Amino acid sequence: MASEQPTARPAKSGQIGWERKRVLIAVRTYPTPAQNGIEVSCTAGVTDNGQWIRLFPIPYRFLDSDRRFSKWQWIDVDVQHSNDPRPESYRIDPESIEVISAIPPKRTWDGRKKFIEPMRSGSLCELQQAQRHDKTASTLGFFRPKIIHRLKLDAESSEWTAGQLSRLRQLPLFGNAPMSELEKLPYKFSYEFECDDASCSGHVLSCTDWEMGQAYRRFGWRYKSGWEAKFRQKFEQEMIDRFDTSFFVGTMRAHPNSWIIVGLWYPLPI
Repeated sequence: MASEQPTARPAKSGQIGWERKRVLIAVRTYPTPAQNGIEVSCTAGVTDNGQWIRLFPIPYRFLDSDRRFSKWQWIDVDVQHSNDPRPESYRIDPESIEVISAIPPKRTWDGRKKFIEPMRSGSLCELQQAQRHDKTASTLGFFRPKIIHRLKLDAESSEWTAGQLSRLRQLPLFGNAPMSELEKLPYKFSYEFECDDASCSGHVLSCTDWEMGQAYRRFGWRYKSGWEAKFRQKFEQEMIDRFDTSFFVGTMRAHPNSWIIVGLWYPLPI
């Protein structure tokens, strides 16, 4: 728990505009080729004073091993407001990442709820409406869908474009290059659902959660041609029928009115 940890010390950089924040990591997306750099992953979480924060870009696979945090770990990191117009967005100094602790496994979901449940909104419709009326409204959110209809798997190219490959094959200025090149996922994952809102006409949102991408790769290795049935069992059947599923969502910088699912929350019902 954050209250059991010492207060984050001043920013290492010591430069104007930088500050040190303590963050509980709740979201990490599957990496993509960077516009500026090599590859990046969007990361988001909750600060120890209960505020959303988006940390981007993070070259996760290039971080030193002692700086590679997992979801549901607390980290201290030097941050600065980015030129991204989304109010929760901060750029980071990757060299400043310090992994503090994780929520103890024996109280995994209950331990997380203390920090995540206060961030809950009523619906995606509510988040969208707030943003339409106030451009400073939150561009990160967390809500429980009324009903999940299905998981969509839309086939895409399994190959990076020439431009993407060129960026991925650059040598890093700092940190170590990964042992393997980033794998392109040949599917776009999306959820079709309805909000718990009387006026909701339904939504289809893509899901970029790191866990789904890794599960696709792992199931392919393990189950070969039977991967889809296993994948749907976990991310469709169980998300609908077994777990108390909620979505972490965020807007896209290039498309500020478009929301995507950036993380999944799926404790068992009480």
